[in-house]
Amino acid sequence: MRIVIPGGTGQVGTILDRALTAAGHEVTVLTRRPSREREVAWDGRTPGPWTEVVDGSDVVINLAGRSVSCRYTPANLQDMMDSRVHSTEVVGEAIAAAARPPRVWLQMSTATVYAHRFDAPHDEATGVIGGAEPGVPAYWAYSVKIARNWERAQEQAATPATRKVALRSAMVMSPDRGGVFDVLLWMARLGLGGPVAGGAQYVSWIHEHDFVRAIEFLIDRDDIAGPVNIAAPGPLPHRAFMRALRAACRMPVGLPATAWMAELGALAIRSDTELLLKSRRVVPGRLLEAGFTFDHPSWPDAAGELAARRLRRARPRRVSGMRVRAGE
Repeated sequence: MRIVIPGGTGQVGTILDRALTAAGHEVTVLTRRPSREREVAWDGRTPGPWTEVVDGSDVVINLAGRSVSCRYTPANLQDMMDSRVHSTEVVGEAIAAAARPPRVWLQMSTATVYAHRFDAPHDEATGVIGGAEPGVPAYWAYSVKIARNWERAQEQAATPATRKVALRSAMVMSPDRGGVFDVLLWMARLGLGGPVAGGAQYVSWIHEHDFVRAIEFLIDRDDIAGPVNIAAPGPLPHRAFMRALRAACRMPVGLPATAWMAELGALAIRSDTELLLKSRRVVPGRLLEAGFTFDHPSWPDAAGELAARRLRRARPRRVSGMRVRAGE
């Protein structure tokens, strides 16, 4: 297939590009700063020569949007909103104008659209959309607003010949450097992988291999459209999540952190505590109903596999009497 991935240079785009290319598909990445073959320039806002690769493609997977790994200042939140909504609108315009539009448009969204809750999981049919929960920081509602506007931009695009799917994705776990798993593993190995703010908040996640398989499944299933939760079926409380991660890297202890300690840590790494403190108890209702099976449904097993690969890559080895790092 000919697959176009707008915004495909981040962690998730790298995972998809690598896997889909290895599977024999022709993948083109749209990026603001093209630097290699198969990358095409775009600005995420206006039509241009890049629309030529959309016309005649089979699949568009739009991942564009400012990273959430930043301080949630008003300016950054607005940038998150604009980058997601504008890029989705212009992808929709390109598909609408195509003489040969793609048959499916997979649009990145987020599991953050659901409410902060502990008592029950969110599936697509019964899940509660967030934004009005009591007792949480007011700006969390803006994250939900971003997600809703993001999905609405795809819904409103006039693309009758193209099936549309919104990917309400949990955190995608891979051993790649700089990804969320890499950061969490680093914290655990330092002994900092204890529960945060009590650890009752739920963590939703998906292994990179199941993420790719879910994307391939949704491409093939012409009967699935609209929002789909892309998450493993076993979300678990943060304390259990980190306990399993510590076991995976053989770290017996993990220092707990209060909410204010987490705020200091987030400030130090220029991130935001919503990523740690919001309870995301999301389950893949539609995927399971459609017959999708997960290779990595359990976090302890997934964490063990990911940690083994990550640590194997980092382990020094000897070549001709010299110590080098694996992969160099």
